[in-house]
Amino acid sequence: MSADGLPETFDVLVHPARGLSGALQAQPSKNYTTRYLLAAALAEGETRVVGIATSEDAGAMLRCLEAWGAGVTLLGDDAVVRGFGAAPRAGVTLNPGNAGAVARFLMGVAALTTDTTFVTDYPESLGRRPQGDLLDALERLGARVGSSGGRLPLSISGPVQGGTVEVSAEKSSQYASALMFLGPLLPLGLELRLTGQIKSHAPLRQTLDTLAAFGVVFGASPDLSRISIPGGQQYRAGRVTVPGDYPGSAAILAAAALLPGQLRLSNLRENDLQGEREAVAVLREMGADIVREGDTLVVRGGRPLRAVTRDGDGFTDAVQALTAAAAFAQGTTTWDNVSTLRLKECDRISDTRRELQGLGLHAAETSDSLSLTGTARIAGGVTADGHGDHRMIMLLTLLGLKADAPIRITGAHHIRKSYPLFFQHLETLGASFEYLPTEAH
Repeated sequence: MSADGLPETFDVLVHPARGLSGALQAQPSKNYTTRYLLAAALAEGETRVVGIATSEDAGAMLRCLEAWGAGVTLLGDDAVVRGFGAAPRAGVTLNPGNAGAVARFLMGVAALTTDTTFVTDYPESLGRRPQGDLLDALERLGARVGSSGGRLPLSISGPVQGGTVEVSAEKSSQYASALMFLGPLLPLGLELRLTGQIKSHAPLRQTLDTLAAFGVVFGASPDLSRISIPGGQQYRAGRVTVPGDYPGSAAILAAAALLPGQLRLSNLRENDLQGEREAVAVLREMGADIVREGDTLVVRGGRPLRAVTRDGDGFTDAVQALTAAAAFAQGTTTWDNVSTLRLKECDRISDTRRELQGLGLHAAETSDSLSLTGTARIAGGVTADGHGDHRMIMLLTLLGLKADAPIRITGAHHIRKSYPLFFQHLETLGASFEYLPTEAH
């Protein structure tokens, strides 16, 4: 059994639900947890990171930081990190599992070391995701990089002095974030130029917000295409509190909107920098009854929903949760400008289209968009492929809650990557699941 009381690996059988009601506290932000933990390790002294996520990504970051020499003590929901500052251990092999953002952030910092090797036990997922744009930028700064086609496994050695460097922002914002974490600790600092159409501004702002929380000084143009980080700085140890997680909460909010009942979901700040906060506005535009009371969102579910057309680039990690709402909305919903979804744990455009079609929905795609036409009912009674992707599992779960008959989702344990208590949270609201041995598929 895993720490959450469920089998290490399992499929889940999602039973139709008549309604969802109750109160939940939003889980801690996965994105802020990993950023705060890394910044804490880059500080000299002890930092208390209050209310960390318990996701696999957070675990991967902690494991790698300890391998580099950080001291980590878990105290309840908090992590106390004794940092290594600008001197991670040399000659270390890091395995970030399937955590793409964790891997990339650490690759940037690896330029402070010599002979850091990155491997993964997910060669068909993280092992296939491109890292070349970041590696090219590190090489231009003077790092020595060894890789095969810009993919894991790979090695990185410094030291580097800093200076001006360009990095593409076309495929991912994570390359730029990786360099931003590195910049303050370089003797010459970093003048960062982001090229191409910048994807996902919100995560970049979360990284800058993290730097500010740890006392790092920087300058940034309004469009974030130019970021200036003076060198010779230190991350300041102290105490930071992780905010609630909007990407995972988007799935809970969508589920509550789809089914009769009332949900109170707390710990979601209104002025949060997470782009997926926009999911609240999207659901409201679709006709969901959502009212904010301070840091709590109140959803009165079961209202008729209507289709929308939206640029999804600002809230990519909520697109699949919102797709579940769109599946029962009147009309055709389109998510535009979401090409980065193809570079996640699975191809979240093509694979999602196929799963929707397998459930009887009409769905279509272009190179950078996903469309689907809502339906009054989904028959269910089928097995759907979770594709080893936590966001896909969330989407399929929500569809199962509204289906006429149960839906089995394969590899549902991969939910732990970002939201380990997802099923338990839904159960407290009235959902019913069966956890079944994983079948060979």
